[in-house]
Amino acid sequence: MSLPALVEPADELTIDEVRRYSRHLIIPDVGMTGQKRLKNAKVLVIGAGGLGSPALLYLAAAGVGTLGIAEFDEVDESNLQRQIIHGQSDIGKSKAESARESIAEANPYVDVVVHPERLDNDNVMQVFEGYDLIVDGTDNFATRYMVNDAAYFLGIPYVWGSIYRFDGQASVFWPSSGPDAPCYRCLYPEPPPPGMVPSCAEGGVLGVLCASIGSIQVNEAIKVLTGIGDPAVGKLVIYDALELEWRKLKVRKDPSCALCGDNPTVTGLIDYETFCGAISEEAADAAAGSTISVTQLEHMLKEREEGTRDFVLVDVREPNEYEINQIPGSVLIPKGDFLNGSALEKLPPVDSGKQVVMHCKSGVRSAETLAIVQGAGYDDAVHVGGGVVAWVNQIDPSQPSY
Repeated sequence: MSLPALVEPADELTIDEVRRYSRHLIIPDVGMTGQKRLKNAKVLVIGAGGLGSPALLYLAAAGVGTLGIAEFDEVDESNLQRQIIHGQSDIGKSKAESARESIAEANPYVDVVVHPERLDNDNVMQVFEGYDLIVDGTDNFATRYMVNDAAYFLGIPYVWGSIYRFDGQASVFWPSSGPDAPCYRCLYPEPPPPGMVPSCAEGGVLGVLCASIGSIQVNEAIKVLTGIGDPAVGKLVIYDALELEWRKLKVRKDPSCALCGDNPTVTGLIDYETFCGAISEEAADAAAGSTISVTQLEHMLKEREEGTRDFVLVDVREPNEYEINQIPGSVLIPKGDFLNGSALEKLPPVDSGKQVVMHCKSGVRSAETLAIVQGAGYDDAVHVGGGVVAWVNQIDPSQPSY
């Protein structure tokens, strides 16, 4: 179902703009009026990372007149495998500033507004105000729910995308466009249990998948802004890059939705970190008082070499992560083995007196497995806060990070 154009056309295009956008202008569905609408549009892209990179570049190339960039992070070398808006010389630079420079090179007729702060309940409504449309390139559930809610309260359409390894999803959430239009909460009423869905930083993502989903987001943004085609409101696009398979599912408005339903219970911004929970309550309880630092671990490893201390250091990451970097003297037992119970057979007996020390990449997965191990009777088990990331940063910078 087509919807009215979101944005009124600008007064005119300059001669230079006509030359630049000529391939749009000769498409009957876009034409001069559609291109003027793009020129008059104000779009906020959240994140200048995997999805934000292609989205920003293609929105700029398309002639969106004002682009906002909400990004607080800095460019890291591991970003360059997929975040194509940045380059080698940008490492260590603000991602927002790096993206601004790339956009200026791609299209000098675009006005760029940088929001270099982390979005939170205190600033999200203020940042969103004045924009016509939001394109979301975030990679965590807490921010997605906050973005969805803030966009709903302001009546702004929200183009969402998600990527993981070889799989991607995209949709348009715009409840104010019609009585049957859903929001993100209609699709995902509750976040997944803590620790069940790894982030891209933990599970990885095929670099080119970002371009596939990011370009879909821009495609939908252009349709909404100009009023052409049938935007993905009430639809979920699913892409499997390994099978080269696209699917499109219908997403219905949920009458019992906590936000946009008949009797909403979410009537303002909430505590999204608590709602989504980085780790489970059991993991948080286990980690409280049972977390050591990498400097403490380094001291313990020296004592083990001297024979004055005995413990087993367990790495709960995946085998391919273990190949990238390691804490010396660790043994690999992936988190999945703890979830199915087989890992307990690989640990020393509970009554052996041998302490179990666990670590992962950053401390999230090891906290989850710590809860399992302590529940099995290993009362003195601990985990390493910050994981192998902290080890590389603070103890052994000769190893690569990821």
